[in-house]
Amino acid sequence: MITAEAGSAAGGLYLHAASQHVRRRLSAWLAALGLSHERRPEGPLVTADAFGTLPALLDMFSPTERADLFAAPCRTDGSPDAWQMAPLERWVQRLDSGWFFGASERLRFHLQPIVALRGGEVYGYEALVRAEGEGGAGLIGAGPLLQAACTHGQARAFDAQARRGAIRQIYPQLAPGQVLFINFAPGVVYNPDVCLQTTFQTCREVGADFSRLLFEVTESEAFPDLGLLRRILDRYRAEGAQVALDDLGAGHTSLTYLAELRPDVVKLDRALISGLHGSDRRTPLVLALVEYAHDLGIRVVAEGIETETELRLVRELGADYAQGYFLGRPAPLPAGVTPDAARVWEKG
Repeated sequence: MITAEAGSAAGGLYLHAASQHVRRRLSAWLAALGLSHERRPEGPLVTADAFGTLPALLDMFSPTERADLFAAPCRTDGSPDAWQMAPLERWVQRLDSGWFFGASERLRFHLQPIVALRGGEVYGYEALVRAEGEGGAGLIGAGPLLQAACTHGQARAFDAQARRGAIRQIYPQLAPGQVLFINFAPGVVYNPDVCLQTTFQTCREVGADFSRLLFEVTESEAFPDLGLLRRILDRYRAEGAQVALDDLGAGHTSLTYLAELRPDVVKLDRALISGLHGSDRRTPLVLALVEYAHDLGIRVVAEGIETETELRLVRELGADYAQGYFLGRPAPLPAGVTPDAARVWEKG
């Protein structure tokens, strides 16, 4: 459960400098900026009414100096809460993203089609998390949500809540046989037998066919150790679900992981696909990656398809599926492929 109670700074923030140099500079800048604070034996206490000046204070320090600058919330008895001490930079981010806790209760999902390249039909949809802004302020994208979750120490809870929300909201909308792609961050799963139980329970609550669920390692998450990742994927598969690795050819998805883990699906990094054409030097590399994956029994998704040329070429190179704006932009409801993409299969 995501809770706003941990890390509250309503009573103010004690500032602490880990080095004498930064301590002197902190005192000087507090005075120069006229930042309202109380001098206490535990250190300067910045009251809540002065939090708006903290970003300006932080700007006065170099990245190296910021590493020595910390803050801890003031307890009700007036003492600093050492358990909640964190870099001042993180506290500034927390104070700037108080909207996160309300937004996490208003999660919505946009769907982007993943299309089978042989016949042009929609194989499935990837659920992309969004949140409704407060008071009809529009949608908040995945990037700010994930960053705020990490800032508030809620990455594990948010990841689980997003998984469950995607299953509840999206799975019932899919046509028979279509697969739901659900992102997950392996680094927040410390024990798959424990951490994934609520996800599996949600699947059962909606009557999901596990074979139509595909859990995909998110592109932004550095893989944990290979053994843990294997146990996570095996636990999903033990329930009958499929698994996928993202960004083959870039980032953390190496050929070693591909061979060791043998996922059902792998996604080619969009940097390999963007602007791809017949005489492109990347073309032999894409072909080799597709053939290597197929030799291991792994199906391939080409991501980032934005032109007809890219679509035709990845189809010729043997990819199994494709995803990208040319085929369909993320939308609140399953929308199928775009007319321009459909004409590619009509032409043959």
